[in-house]
Amino acid sequence: MSPEQPAPGRPRLSIATVCLSGTLDDKLDAAAAAGFDGVEIFAPDLIADPAPPAGIGARCRDLGLTVDLYQPLRDIDSTDPDRFAANLRRAEATFDVMAGLGAGTVLVCSSVAPDAVADPDRLAGQLHTLAGRAEDRGVRIAYEALAWGRHVHTWDASWRAVRAGDHPALGLCLDSFHVLARGSDPAPIADVPGDKLFFLQLADAREVTMDVLSWSRHHRLFPGQGGFDLPALLGPVLAAGYAGPLSLEVFNDVFRQADPLRTAVDARRSLLALAEATADRGAGTDPVAAGPPALGGIAFAELRAGPELGRVLRALGFSRTGVHRTKPVERYEQGGARILVDTAAGGAIGTAAGGSISTAAGGPTDTAGSGSAVVALGIESADPAASARRAGALCAPRMPRSTGPGEADLAEVGAPDGTSLLFCRTGPHGSGWSGDFVATAEPRVPGTGITGIDHVGLTQPYDAFDEAVLFHRTVLGLDPVADGEFAAPFGLVRSRALADAGRTVRLALTVSLLRRGEWGPGVADPQYVALGTDDLLATAAAARAAGVPLLPVPGNYHDDLAARLDLPDERIAVYRELGVLHERDADGDLLQVCTELLGGRLFLVLVQRTGRHDGHGWSDAPVRMAAHRRSRLTRAGAG
Repeated sequence: MSPEQPAPGRPRLSIATVCLSGTLDDKLDAAAAAGFDGVEIFAPDLIADPAPPAGIGARCRDLGLTVDLYQPLRDIDSTDPDRFAANLRRAEATFDVMAGLGAGTVLVCSSVAPDAVADPDRLAGQLHTLAGRAEDRGVRIAYEALAWGRHVHTWDASWRAVRAGDHPALGLCLDSFHVLARGSDPAPIADVPGDKLFFLQLADAREVTMDVLSWSRHHRLFPGQGGFDLPALLGPVLAAGYAGPLSLEVFNDVFRQADPLRTAVDARRSLLALAEATADRGAGTDPVAAGPPALGGIAFAELRAGPELGRVLRALGFSRTGVHRTKPVERYEQGGARILVDTAAGGAIGTAAGGSISTAAGGPTDTAGSGSAVVALGIESADPAASARRAGALCAPRMPRSTGPGEADLAEVGAPDGTSLLFCRTGPHGSGWSGDFVATAEPRVPGTGITGIDHVGLTQPYDAFDEAVLFHRTVLGLDPVADGEFAAPFGLVRSRALADAGRTVRLALTVSLLRRGEWGPGVADPQYVALGTDDLLATAAAARAAGVPLLPVPGNYHDDLAARLDLPDERIAVYRELGVLHERDADGDLLQVCTELLGGRLFLVLVQRTGRHDGHGWSDAPVRMAAHRRSRLTRAGAG
């Protein structure tokens, strides 16, 4: 079959095989299954494949994929005439391969060789000669400036070479990494004739301090996962009249070891989101078609942590207000905080809406092996149906669900770590999702001052951290509000917090880096729900008096805190008694009290924010992590 064309108004999407793990067959299968229109064939992938180029091209066509680029043809120019002649023979062999693949464009990188041509006129002449050979074979040369090229290492230098080469078969390949890593201004790209922009490669990256070659080869990311302003580049490219595919070329050590299908789905999501972000700035087209509906907070968090969880919630002042009509789930409420407790004795973790967590949904169930988990989050949406449509357009997996007669039909998707997200509106009891619960006859208990769910903290699988950041940014429309790394007792932890503009939905994502060997933390993959209060000390004191197992904090921490913040002695004394953690920055303060672990890896946090503090307690996280391990070992010894 011939490759299908994308829907009108949607750009063609392509991915380089270097982005994905596996053999060439694995990569092509994943690209096709994820919905890409075409691929860039990376020469080492072809060389390692037993099929001839014509066979590989036929396989691509059978999968509905075009071969949009063959790459790379390196170090083509030379000051040595004999070597340049040899390079032209090598190019002719490359054109033979392209004929078999059915590829019409080849990527030619700027040279890094010692004999690279420095003289602009001589370089233009050699590129003109190469383009003439290519035209004779019905193919085109897309010339790219490597950021570490010997003489040509900026996009404008490559454009000068192409313009001086003056051949219809010679044009530019623009790579966002090479443009932005050098700090080049992409705005003038809009002035390049569109018919000379032969190809566009896209990649994001975090800002790091290292040589640009190592940065490029190991730390590229998909758009939206790093810090590059890619819409600022894509806008001028589209304004110039570029009509080719949006293609990804991402060298990343994690992606090249991960499940290729999962990576390809994440990759396609990144391009759709980039096209949308660029359209929001007035350039290009928007394939998602509708922006994210406004969010109104976390309607509920569904947790599993054994019978201990219900007792702790009662001691925290939550009332048990409902029992699900058909599923083993109880509803607890206080203020605006709603916690659903999964009381199933075992088996697969399932949500009140009828879903189940599985690796097919994007992540494992419970790596701690204890059954404790944040199972699902209900997300308040101004338009739940529109949120669900957006999630589907951005490749979010729809979770299998079952609903009983009269139960709410909630849209449920799976996040990369396996947590379910359900889009809903919370109305009065008896309506919407809340109507799935039968009210209990139990009287409301006095609360302890908890007002709502401040945020949720989720440790991500190592391979899924960047995927999770992109997923929540695009599907929910959250923005990064903080990121960094901290040295925890058992290794470096990377962190990134996301929130909507009104700070009604906050997620704190973390991942442990470079875990190796059998020695590890006593608490694997911790998760927590942070409960907001306007008076942390009063809430924590009431919780402690009611028997909530609050986490002890070392006296050394409070000695250091008193020295750093110059707090009154009587306040430090209360902090010691209740185990208060206190983080301060220029915008305000964050006070926290944590419970001990509930069910192996889950805990609750009481949180009070003052001023405009936007953090999540990461400066104190190493203290909390060490305290949780110490508490767990003490409890295990006592048992």
